[in-house]
Parts: sequence; C-alpha cells; structure tokens
Amino acid sequence: MRYPLGFTLAQARHRAKMARAGQERYPSVLMLEPLYTCNLACLGCSTERYSGKLSDRMPVEQCLKAVDDCGAPIVNICGGEPTLYPELPELVEGLIARKKHILLCTNALVLDKKLFGKIAPSPRLLLMIHLDGLRETHDHVCKREGVFDKAIAMIREGKDRGYHIYLNTTVYKETKVDEVEGLCQLVEELRADGILISPGYEYESVRRERDIFLDREGIHEKFRAIRDFSRRYRVNATPTFLEFAAGLRELPCSPWSTVNYTPKGWKAPCYLIEGEGYYQDWSDFWSKTDWAYWESRDDGRCKNCKMHSGFEHSAVNEAMKSVGGQLRLAAWTIGV
Repeated sequence: MRYPLGFTLAQARHRAKMARAGQERYPSVLMLEPLYTCNLACLGCSTERYSGKLSDRMPVEQCLKAVDDCGAPIVNICGGEPTLYPELPELVEGLIARKKHILLCTNALVLDKKLFGKIAPSPRLLLMIHLDGLRETHDHVCKREGVFDKAIAMIREGKDRGYHIYLNTTVYKETKVDEVEGLCQLVEELRADGILISPGYEYESVRRERDIFLDREGIHEKFRAIRDFSRRYRVNATPTFLEFAAGLRELPCSPWSTVNYTPKGWKAPCYLIEGEGYYQDWSDFWSKTDWAYWESRDDGRCKNCKMHSGFEHSAVNEAMKSVGGQLRLAAWTIGV
C-alpha cells in the first residue's frame, strides 16, 4: 500500500464521519509547527521558518490543545526542524495516545541524536525526509555540503531500525526531471516506503531575493514528465493530483483541509500565504477566515500554487465523484 493501512483507514473514516455530519469543509491534516528554529536555511524556505529562537517554542500542552481543537486525524509535525524540539518524545507520545497518525518532516541531520533510540518505531509515525535532488543539487538547496550524504545514512539506519520512511521532494525551476526520477529509483534502493513530489510554493519573501520558483506553465511541463514515469515508482500523490500538477485538469483549492498552527497562532488561510495574520483561538480562525475566497484562487499569491497540501484533498474529492475514479483511487492506494 502507498501508506500504512491504519493511516489510510483513518483518513477514510474521518471523511465518512464528516460526510455523515454534512460537513463540506473540515481539516484532515494539521500542519503543526512547534518551533521556528532550524539547523539549515534552505533556498526555498521562508525566513520565518528557520530564524526563530528555540526559547520561543510552544509547550507540549499548547500543541496538543491545537490537535484537539481541530480534530484532524493526521498531524504533520514540521517547523522549523522538529527534531530540534526538546519535547518531541513527549509530543509524539501525546499524539499516539490520541490515536493520531504523525508525519514528521525532517532534514535528517540529527535523527541519530534526537530521535533514534528516544522515539520507538510505530505504525502511526511516518518520517518524511527532505531530499530536493541528488547530492550536488540537494546540498546546493540546503546551502551546506554533506546534507545529502547524512540524509541517506539516516534513511538506511531508520529502515534498519524499523521506521516508516518517505522521501519528500520539492520541484524548483532548475530541478532536472531525470534527477527526480533518480530519487524515485533511490526509494527502491534504500527500501524506503515512497516519495512525495510537489512543486515549490512561490514565497514572496524568497522571490524578492532569488528566482527559483516555477510558474504555472513550468510546473505543467515538469509534471507531465514526472507523471509519465510516476506509474513505475512509489510516488505518494494521487493520479488526479498529478493530472492537476501537469495541467491536464483544474481543481479548486481546499485550504481548510490542511490547517496550520504555529508559535504565533493559527495561520490564515494556510501555511503558505504570507501577510494574512494569525488567530489565537481556533473558533475565530475557523469562522472568520474567508474560505470561499481562498478556494477561488483569485488572490494573486495563489496563481502559481499547485502545492500538494492545498489540492490533494480536492483531488480525492474529484476522484470520489465517479465509480471509475473510485476504482482508480483504490488501485493506486493498494499500489496496483
């Protein structure tokens, strides 16, 4: 299967529960950023996500309250670099006690010091290790030599220790498609569980300094090629999303499906848009955010966005509209 059975069933049960309740908008993933501290300052990352002080991190109780408030079955722990969060074992324990499934996004630099031996492997814990290219490219994106080699060593060790491990790859303007396929091949070589491939988001704060992001036409061109070879590998994006990324169909955004909680509060409308502000209270965030406006993608900051986080929920909704779409989604889920 593309993901562990429990992870897939949790999503399906949540979707069915929301349908029975008549809810058309609901969060299915919480992007939880307990800190804005990182040991890298990557080219495509917004400044706020690596420049925070460790002393400004959120306490575990505050993180878990956000989890309880939004009710999403999947919690993506990110940041910042989550392995630098001193209370990470306690946070993971609290999430598992709540029967949540965890995606932990990491650059893998300190997995051996901060996670291995401190947090046990679990079917509810999936490690998402960033690799934005092969050695030269990834080290360039990370602005540090040796990051690629350390990540590879941690993937090997993590698999030997019994963790679920996925690669997470962002595609930029200069990304070579054959290098993306090389990463897909690397998944098999390393015995990893899959790879998630998504276009990079055009952060305003980053774009002012460097021209690294794809426009819509560039995304379509690269993802047509990626879609062509994706069938041969364990790519963890649905066929409908890949069609959307390749420009073969349109989808509305579902910003409410992946909500973001940070040391500054709930970020509206999503973790990508800069400058819209924060809410301290979940009810205020949910009721006062103009979801219809952000679904429309009329805002100029959305024009080149085809991020997996905003559109995978929409892709699944689209697939569920027909028997053929449901069968194709089921076949993809079990890896056929």
